[in-house]
Amino acid sequence: MKIKVNQETLCKALQKVTNIIGSRTTLPVLANVWMHAEENKLTIVTTDLEIRYVTEIPAEVEESGKTTLPAKKLLGLVSRFHGDITIESNENYHSMIRCGSAEIMLLGLNPDDFPVLTSFEVIRTIQMKQADLAELIEKISYAVSVEDSRKVLQGILLSVHEGKITAVATDGKRLALTEKMLENVPEGSDGDIIITLKSAQELKRVMDKTSDVTMEIGEKQITFHLGDTTITSKLIEGVYPNYRQVIPASFKKNIGIQCDQFIYALELLSVTLADSTSPLVKLTFKDNQLRFDANSNIGEGNESIAIEYEGEEMSASFNPHYLLDPFKHLPNDQMFLKINDVVSPIALETTDGFLYVIMPMRNK
Repeated sequence: MKIKVNQETLCKALQKVTNIIGSRTTLPVLANVWMHAEENKLTIVTTDLEIRYVTEIPAEVEESGKTTLPAKKLLGLVSRFHGDITIESNENYHSMIRCGSAEIMLLGLNPDDFPVLTSFEVIRTIQMKQADLAELIEKISYAVSVEDSRKVLQGILLSVHEGKITAVATDGKRLALTEKMLENVPEGSDGDIIITLKSAQELKRVMDKTSDVTMEIGEKQITFHLGDTTITSKLIEGVYPNYRQVIPASFKKNIGIQCDQFIYALELLSVTLADSTSPLVKLTFKDNQLRFDANSNIGEGNESIAIEYEGEEMSASFNPHYLLDPFKHLPNDQMFLKINDVVSPIALETTDGFLYVIMPMRNK
């Protein structure tokens, strides 16, 4: 293999695909990037056996061929180069990399030892804007369980029904849900899948604001087509819990809150809870006022914000981090806080399809 590529183009491609490579891999070749040069293009592939990245870039191909090279070392070199880069591989798959007056040899591994993609039958296809999918993931992914033994809760549910896509994440203590209408939905698109948190985070990292993403869904795998890049990932098998059962059918109070005021009060009081193993913030609703109270072994404090509230005084305590999470990931200036009583779940809701349900905690 002998090719010449643009430094900036190669660097961007490597930055995309090397993120999934961990510091420790089960197979030495998994630390490498697989490269195949032919017909004026260079195909670059990485995998951690759960996710597979494939991207293509233009290249001047003097001699076609394949190799694998240490991904992070290659990126480290390419990111420091200036100008076009020449890569020439020998029969042992080692490559001489030249840029300007620099010549560096990287030792490669046999590309035939690199895991091949397992083909799968596409059951259905969904297309939407990359920006919309990135927004769905951003709004809810923080609520995914990273500790629950139930594998299905370690992923994000994507449910398509009657032209609407619903994304759900829960860890059993809180639930985040957001919905969006799809355009040009083909017949047979309805159904549920659970994507891994890692694949969702990778998608959010590389998706752009203008292009579409096409999702090809199989029984156990999914491929996301993003222009010249594809990401193939395993799906989480199993049935997602009936999340609708967690959401109260109605609420007695629907209170508008200004997000910046709510964030300020929570972040202020969280200072006194920084080292607490079980942080609690008590919310008290009374006389057009929402009061925040916090105390711990290093101090205590309170803050209040103005709201429209009439009726009996109500108090409930919550994990302040769980309360604050949705505000960090939403662009909204205002949200609606919905309550029934001091022991039932409360909800935070926006007018554009986002809902967050959280259970109160018992005061010790």
